[in-house]
Amino acid sequence: MTPQHLYAVTEATWPAAATETVGPWTIRDGQGGGKRVSAATARQPVTPDDLPMAESAMQALGQTPLFMIRQGDEALDTMLADQGYAVIDPVNLYVAPVADLAVPPPHATTFVIWEPLAIQRDMWAEGGIGPARLAVMERAAQPKTTIIARDGQRPAATAFVGIHDGTAMIHALEVTPECRRHGIGKRVVHQAALWAQQNGASHVAALCTQANTGANALYAALHMALAGQYHYRIKEEANPT
Repeated sequence: MTPQHLYAVTEATWPAAATETVGPWTIRDGQGGGKRVSAATARQPVTPDDLPMAESAMQALGQTPLFMIRQGDEALDTMLADQGYAVIDPVNLYVAPVADLAVPPPHATTFVIWEPLAIQRDMWAEGGIGPARLAVMERAAQPKTTIIARDGQRPAATAFVGIHDGTAMIHALEVTPECRRHGIGKRVVHQAALWAQQNGASHVAALCTQANTGANALYAALHMALAGQYHYRIKEEANPT
């Protein structure tokens, strides 16, 4: 499983509202849906002279200039660093065969449902996943679904899952604070894998920031392999510490 495959799966299952080719750049209109759907990427080698056109295109969309740096973008990474762009939100990509994760969770603890219920939207909102990110889920192509889990009678977790090119990607996995460390996240991943298997996927993938210690620990505990990484570059003055 290559990082390039996982980049393609990420983009297909968590899509921008629109993309535009501007010179050597791909510009994404994220409409508030987060960095993944707003960051520009380079389609070919670029120079500092190419940077203003990307910056202007993103500013015209009302977006702060932001670039995604993937494996193979080392020259772009160096160029942006030289131009005053700082690293923000390094991300880990995990993957495992569906067969390794398709373990039925305890009866009546997790459910597959599309469209998401109001209680799922409330859980996402509590975790900072608001209407703009829910709109990303709405525009993602089928097959897709959500998972909801409960701990006893209380709602405990929610996630979005989409499939592209044989790989199911888990997005927006949110476990309520009071239900963390109860094994709920594992149940969600197992249920996602079962749904993925039923829909013809061979692998399950997930992503999280390197700073998200809980999510990284979850995917490591499930023996998902660290298969790729990416990060963003943003102007330092646009990201004060």
